[in-house]
Amino acid sequence: MTGERAADAGEDAIRFDANGIVPCVLQDWRTGEVLTLAYMNADALRRTRETGEIHLFSRSRGELWRKGETSGNLQRLRQLRYDCDCDALVALVEPAGPACHTGERSCFYRELGGAADTAPEADAVEGEPAPAAHEALAELARTLGRRRRERPDGSYTMELLADPGRIGDKVREEADEVARAAAAESDRRVAAEAADLLYHLEVLLLSREVPLAAALEELNGRRR
Repeated sequence: MTGERAADAGEDAIRFDANGIVPCVLQDWRTGEVLTLAYMNADALRRTRETGEIHLFSRSRGELWRKGETSGNLQRLRQLRYDCDCDALVALVEPAGPACHTGERSCFYRELGGAADTAPEADAVEGEPAPAAHEALAELARTLGRRRRERPDGSYTMELLADPGRIGDKVREEADEVARAAAAESDRRVAAEAADLLYHLEVLLLSREVPLAAALEELNGRRR
């Protein structure tokens, strides 16, 4: 039954394949990071929309399942998108924990041609894959969070977090340096100064327990 469609209004645009399923990419709502690739049938899609939690169809078991039901790492739905051919979905989610059953944040934790073992479910290798540009701020936020939890000796981040007034001073200082670089220095220097500003801004947000996503959602709200 190629081209089978869900009967429920609002889902009737989705073109399921001959087996009645459609691929669904799970993507982190806050960071844009891809978490996993799975499949939905019409029931899984309907349950996902009804409950606000990701439900999927297991091709190996031939049954409906709720993502994270066993592990507790549920995926709260924020938005569902479908592609130009109506035969693939992207689910933007707020993950409660790792998306991968291996314990990794994402199922895509290895780089093709990298140093990691290529066997299924093999362990990750530290430092791989290197974060892409769009992942940099999310990875920085996680690194800063680890610094605060682990409190390593000699950590500049911990020095800043111990002195909130200094954080504000550094943000003002770095913002001024970006402006000065933009007026008279190279593009590379502007980028370097902007990176310093972003780091200190993330530390400031962490010190106030304000996630970067809150600022980004504020920006999105201003587009309306």
